[in-house]
Amino acid sequence: MLCDVGLYGLAVMGQNFALNMASKGFKVCVGNRSPSKVELTVNRAKEEGSLPLVGSSGPEDFVKQLSKPRKIVILVMAGKPVDETIANLSQYLDAGD
Repeated sequence: MLCDVGLYGLAVMGQNFALNMASKGFKVCVGNRSPSKVELTVNRAKEEGSLPLVGSSGPEDFVKQLSKPRKIVILVMAGKPVDETIANLSQYLDAGD
């Protein structure tokens, strides 16, 4: 089953936002430059009640797990990291996402 929303950027705010959305019944896919943050967030979702949250192995996998039109929340440091994240994800997105 595809995810309702994706959240990319798993610092403290990103992790908590993803878990909150999942606790409200949204199926969430999470992504991050650091695979350890993805693993940590997926484990937290399991510990907090088997929440509907899945991890991704990279930008392409992240985008492929989202239902169309894709909805993505980006929570990374302002400036160049935002531009880099958009560039990395947009190569896998379709018009209208």
